[in-house]
Amino acid sequence: MAIDTADLPDPEDMPGDPEDLPPANLNPGWLSDEELDFVRGRLPIIYVEAVPVRVDGQGSVIEVGLLLRGTPEGAMTRSLVAGRVRYGESLRDALFRHLENDVGRVGFPQSAAAPVPAQVGGYFPLPGVSPYVDERQHAVSLVYVVPVTGSCNPRQDALEVSWMSPDEALSPGVLAELAGGRGRLLRQALSTVGC
Repeated sequence: MAIDTADLPDPEDMPGDPEDLPPANLNPGWLSDEELDFVRGRLPIIYVEAVPVRVDGQGSVIEVGLLLRGTPEGAMTRSLVAGRVRYGESLRDALFRHLENDVGRVGFPQSAAAPVPAQVGGYFPLPGVSPYVDERQHAVSLVYVVPVTGSCNPRQDALEVSWMSPDEALSPGVLAELAGGRGRLLRQALSTVGC
């Protein structure tokens, strides 16, 4: 099974003089849309995904937080906190950056001493290669279950953080709302914390 890759740049289109080069990227840890498309066609992209949870005094999960988002088609779906790891960024920093973006600064996520993922998902752009599908790219996602203690107010494109019991979060209806196999990923990640 072949997966299409991005076209190589035409050597004649490459600048010859330093003056012809594009301006320096002010954020070298991030890629332009064109650069990202090029890289996605050649390499797996590393992501972190987080399942925010609330725990009781004994460390048992009592609530699971899932993001509610609207799709461009107008559908409402659930998702995990997720995003790419930037070049030169530690996994812990990437995880906290995406948690801050998706649940807000005052969510106060807690972290384990060693950031070991609860699950790893390998996403492919073609269905059938793995249970996880991302039509944009081949991606590897490290999934963490992260306790949060504060109030969560999404700051990016999420409409809300919906808190539900573990049983409700693992119900077939909610799992079906998670695209690309993330329902399976959620079930596997939560199983590592006794849910």
